[in-house]
Formats: sequence, C-alpha cells, structure tokens
Amino acid sequence: MSAKSSDEATVDLDQLLKLRLAVGRFGEMDLARWWNTNGMLGRRGAVALERGFPSTHRFAQARVVFAVARSRCQEIFDPPDSMTLWSLPAEIEDQFDACWHAWLSRSDEWEPFFDTLANLKGDDLLEVLSTLELIERSQREAVGKLRRSAENRAVQLQSSGAADDEVITMLAAAFARGEQSTPAIPYARLST
Repeated sequence: MSAKSSDEATVDLDQLLKLRLAVGRFGEMDLARWWNTNGMLGRRGAVALERGFPSTHRFAQARVVFAVARSRCQEIFDPPDSMTLWSLPAEIEDQFDACWHAWLSRSDEWEPFFDTLANLKGDDLLEVLSTLELIERSQREAVGKLRRSAENRAVQLQSSGAADDEVITMLAAAFARGEQSTPAIPYARLST
C-alpha cells in the first residue's frame, strides 16, 4: 500500500517515510552528528523502546528522531514560505500523520527496512540513499551541482514550488551537501 496525497502533484507517503527514516538515521550522533540522537534508529534505540512498545517500537523510535531532527533543522535554518524535508505543506503533513495507523498495522512489512537502518554504516548519504533504492542516478548528479549558502547553513533547491515526489526526494538527498557535525538544511520555496 502506498499512500498518495490529493495535492496537485501526488506524494508517495511511504517513500516520504523511508526518506525521513534514512536521513534521520544518517544524521544521528553515531553517524553524521547532525542531531542529538545517538543510535535511536539503531539497535540502541530498539533495545531502549522495545520493552515498552513491543510491536510498535520501531515507529516510536522514528517519531523521536523525526522530532529531534525537525527541531535541530529549524534552529539552524527556518526559511519563511519554504518547505524542508521535516516541514512540508500542512496538507501533506496531515496526510503523513494520518498514515501512522496503517504503517503500524503493517509493521512486519517495515521490519526489513528498519533492520537495514539499524545497521547503517558509512559517511556518504547519497550512497546510503542509493543502496536503499530511494534516489536515482540523475538525482545524485543533481545534488552534486547544488551549493550551500554563503553561511553554509542551507541548500536551496530550484523547484516548481509544489511538493511532489521529485522535490521531496531532493530535499532528502541534498542533506548530502552538509558535512560531519555541520548539516546544511535543504529547502525549496513554496509557490505563492
């Protein structure tokens, strides 16, 4: 089941979840050190939450990392009239939140993806996203052409202003323009 939004462009909400999970895990303290969670989407987080949430601990781990990543990114760079991976248009965020129940009911289907994230290694986000089959070659090449802002806090995407699968994938992939301990927050201007 792949949830779609009714926005002008369709958004694959399962894909959005995977992208947020991958970037969320990659940004943890035991990898890129972008936000202050340490292996929460890894084995450490599973052990910490599994006892209290036996069948849903993976999604509880995800919620923690998403909240911390969202907060950290807003501290670094919170552009007005824009969207980031952690702050999409309200309609999409509402639909994303509404999908949690469906994802929880299919948690066994998500287990292999969470297991892969738990064992994540490496320092190349684009390689991680490619390995997880979340980006295409053309998207990898496009990220290579993006530049950080003068103060190194952000990466602006040239987009149509609508949140669609392509823009959301690029919002995730462009985190690769950041450095160890210094994230650069990808954003796209919303159409007004």
